[in-house]
This record gives sequence, C-alpha cells and structure tokens, in this order.
Amino acid sequence: MIALRIGFNKNETFSTKKGIPKIGFSVIIPFRNEAKSLVDMLNSIEKLNYPSALFEIIFVNDASEDSSEAIIQKVIQESVIDIKLIQNKRVSNSPKKDAITHAIASSKFEWIVTTDADCELPKNWLKSLDTFIQETKPVMVCAPVKYKSDGQLIQVYQQLDGLSLQAVTIGSFGLKNPLLSNGANLAYSKIAFAQVSGFSGNDHVASGDDVFLLEKMKTAFPEQILFLKSKASIVTTKPQQTWEGIINQRVRWASKTSKQGNLTSTFLGLLVVSVNTLILAIPFLMVYNTEEIDVYLILIFLKIATDFLVIHQAARFFTVKNSFWKLIPQVFIYALVTTIVVIKSLKGSYSWKGRAF
Repeated sequence: MIALRIGFNKNETFSTKKGIPKIGFSVIIPFRNEAKSLVDMLNSIEKLNYPSALFEIIFVNDASEDSSEAIIQKVIQESVIDIKLIQNKRVSNSPKKDAITHAIASSKFEWIVTTDADCELPKNWLKSLDTFIQETKPVMVCAPVKYKSDGQLIQVYQQLDGLSLQAVTIGSFGLKNPLLSNGANLAYSKIAFAQVSGFSGNDHVASGDDVFLLEKMKTAFPEQILFLKSKASIVTTKPQQTWEGIINQRVRWASKTSKQGNLTSTFLGLLVVSVNTLILAIPFLMVYNTEEIDVYLILIFLKIATDFLVIHQAARFFTVKNSFWKLIPQVFIYALVTTIVVIKSLKGSYSWKGRAF
C-alpha cells in the first residue's frame, strides 16, 4: 500500500493546455434498461466543450425492456450532436464486449472512448483527452472515475471503495505496472485495438472489457499505456441502490480475476481477501484470547490507518471529503462485503441486469 501511495505521487497531474482540437473521438455507450440514468448522461453530452465535428456518440442498445431507446431517439431528433443508436449483436458470452466491438465496426473516428450510461461526463472531458493524446502519443488512455454520494451509508461505502480502486489504478500506473482500468472512462486507438485482436480470447468472460484489454495493450505497447490524471477528465458514476446490487456487481468484477494472467493482481487480490478475513476474525479472537488484546487492537489500527492514508490521497485528488473516524465502520463493512463476495464467487454464477451468467 505504501508502494501504491508512492506510485500515485509519481503519476503527475496533467493540466489541459490551450490548443487546437485535432483528435476525432467515437464515444461508445452500451446500455440495458438505463431509463433512470440516461437523462443525466444525455444532458452532460449536450454540455461537452468540444467541436461537434470531431466526435460522435454511439449508443448500443443491449435488449433494453424499458423506455431507454425512446429517450435516446427523442434527443437524436433535437440535438445538433452526431448521436447514433444501434442494436447490439450477440456473438459471445459478454454482452458489453459484443456491444463495443459492434460499435467500433461502424465508428468513423480513429480514437474510441467508452463510458457507461449511468455516468455523467465533465464538460472538458474530450478536450483533456485531446491535449493529452497530442502531447504524449499513447495508444491507450485510462482515466479517473468517481462515485456520486449523498452521505448515505451505502453510498459512502461505494465512494470509498471507488477511491481505493482508483488509488490502486493510479498508483500502479505510477509504478509502471498498470493493474486496473475502468471502462467508464477509457480511450484507445482503433488501430491498436485491431492489432491486439480486440476482445478475442476473453469474450467467454462476461465482464472485463477494460482490464483484459489493458493487459493485451500492455503486452503489445508497454510504453504507450498511460493514465490521464486530470480533474477535468473525471467521470462521475451512480452508485448501486441496494446492498444486494453492490454484492452482485462485485461478484461480476471478481468473475474475471481467475482469468487474469497478472501475478501482481493475483497477489493483491489474495492479500485483500486474507487481510479482510482477518479483520472479521479479530473481534472474536479478542474475546477468546484477551491476553493478546493489545496486539489485536494494534493490527486493527494499522489496517485503518493504512487505508486512510491511501484513500485520503485519492480523496484529495477527487475533491471528496474524507474522515478518519467515518472510515472506521466502513473498514468492517468492507471486510464483510468482501468475504460475502468471495463466498458467492465460488458458486461460479451471478445475476446482472436481469441476466444470469
């Protein structure tokens, strides 16, 4: 965790500079039953500060059963932005990878950008990507994502969890060993995507359109995979509304872990599981082994302090208020959720957006 904190600082913050926009972007947004979120997403699209001739928006409908399609169709008729709506073509066990691949085939610009329908985009999002790409010449750009939170326990949990994942992501990039990326804010060259054969070889896994592609790109272009650490590029995503939704989402994320070939990621995953299992066990150990209670208290304090130092660093970048005292109960909630997710993952199946995988 100390190494990740050092890596976070090594990854310098990028400031969007004045210049002439040159990069064309095809923004791909797969969706399924997102009627409640699409209004906010579409409003943020209309506010994008980027020449309309240099980007297009491609919505990919993945068999929605609500009014999502009608909402997008209405905006298409009224907007001056080039917005398209296409239907997904299922060819694999991964609906999202199919949606992205299908959209890329009909895209008109060289740079592909993916995000999610339940997100909101900052107005200088594409502008910051443009200046970063022009200056650094990457083939893939991973960028920051944060959770919305209104202060409710369930939303604070997801925001802190998101900050921890962003801390690992940014820190690992700073250490020149990228471990994570987030499909809610990811850009890559269409040529590079074709050179690594897209999602071929991992499309039997439902999730992982971001991490599997990162691993392929990292192997093919080790020096051209970069993280855009810029406040102007932060995409905001909506939290799950129920604990069941959180657990199902995390099980979906965990489903790709055993398929990853990155030993560092595997080690980090095992470390997280073992430490959080220990955190749940410590209160019981304190009851049955009172002679060592001071040792257990020190262990708990070290865990909370370490988490705070890493999350606080990310919170500063994302301008999120973070309190040491509010983190204490979240550490135990996180340990419980992690343990439940691991147990449910062993079943080998999960449900997401009305589908079983």
